Amino acid sequence: MSSQLNLVVLGKQGAGKGTQSDLLCQRYELAHVSTGDILRAAIAQDTPLGREVKSILDAGELVSDDVVNSLVEVRLREPDAARGAVLDGFPRNTEQAEALERIVGVGGIKLCIYIDLANEIVIERLSSRRVCQVCGTVYKLTDASAVSGTCEKCGGTVVQRSDDTPEAIAKRLETFERETRPLLSFYESRDLLVTVDGDQAVDTVARDIDAQLLERGLL
Repeated sequence: MSSQLNLVVLGKQGAGKGTQSDLLCQRYELAHVSTGDILRAAIAQDTPLGREVKSILDAGELVSDDVVNSLVEVRLREPDAARGAVLDGFPRNTEQAEALERIVGVGGIKLCIYIDLANEIVIERLSSRRVCQVCGTVYKLTDASAVSGTCEKCGGTVVQRSDDTPEAIAKRLETFERETRPLLSFYESRDLLVTVDGDQAVDTVARDIDAQLLERGLL
């Protein structure tokens, strides 16, 4: 059984997965494993797998589970993942979850944290957020960078993503229900699922997550 602290963080878009994953990594010196980051890094590094990913995305197609699984496996071998990792955006379906079990081995996943948030709050949050096109920093509609259109961190242009309109968000929620929600049953059947309320202040959600980790004897 692995001694690493490998955690899966699930939730609808806008529930705070990325924020809480970052905070977990900072608190416990874990690697933040985000499929979006992995895909961008593979392309930037111009590896054979990265070139394959680029050609797939350039063609407007989805990257297959096999390719994503391979990229995650490589990422988990990197030095910063020696203590463990927070998996954010992976797995997205039960096939990927089964692949992850094979990658990390028996007992390799210590906990799956589901950040729960009602659909109407998801739509409100996402439709009012703005994102830097260069560094990816997320801003609220009322933040100075969102108002000015210029990122305070890198000077990039801050815009509303095309998939952050209410219509696009509704479609993404349908995809979550169809593809990702079954993962809750998957991890519940392994006694690895805990749920926290995402409609709270960021630090309150973080404390709730730590309480679940303590209860499981993982801290």
